[in-house]
Amino acid sequence: MNEFLDGLLGWVQDVDPVLRTVIAGLFIMLETSVLIGLVVPGDSVALVASTAVSSPVEYFALALTCIAGALLGGSIGFWIGRTFGPWLRRSRAGRLIGEKNWQRAENFLDRRGGIAVFISRFLPVLHSITPLTVGMSTLRYRTFIAWLAPASTLWAFAYVSVGSAAAGTYRELSDQLSYAAYIFVGIIVAFLVLVWIGKKALERYAARHGEHPGDGDARTVED
Repeated sequence: MNEFLDGLLGWVQDVDPVLRTVIAGLFIMLETSVLIGLVVPGDSVALVASTAVSSPVEYFALALTCIAGALLGGSIGFWIGRTFGPWLRRSRAGRLIGEKNWQRAENFLDRRGGIAVFISRFLPVLHSITPLTVGMSTLRYRTFIAWLAPASTLWAFAYVSVGSAAAGTYRELSDQLSYAAYIFVGIIVAFLVLVWIGKKALERYAARHGEHPGDGDARTVED
């Protein structure tokens, strides 16, 4: 198992650090804009890229690039929603999302405002369509970014920290323990389980507030 993981981590680490970081940022940007996030696995790319981190410079470069990618992608989604939102919602791609999901995102944003932006960053489907939905709402861009930035920062540092820590722990133990690879897998699995539990709790919260329309003004927050 150690030999297999050595090969896998070595393959990732052989990629030029700058290129690896740029690719991760690009995937995150695509994940948070124009519905591409429904098929682009930004979480997975960031986690894999983080296993090759070998210095504080690479760590912060990767985390900050992922944050920048999320903010850029969200901004693109916002302005597309502002300009083409209703048309996109009625388009074939919009219909594939399902009117129920659009309505859920709209209601959630309408009732919770910026809080919905923050929470949606961690949820499947919503993290991709919320920027578009915000663009079609009364919420201002600066408010949108003010809530998206801390959510993206928390998300990026969580993934990069866990991936780099798991890989670093493995490299320290691989020469001493034959089962070091299982420790690496255990760390990653434990993290993903915690993420899954967190997402389920947030999904319940979003569903509760997404079931009914608000007052039609995303700038206000309802109980």
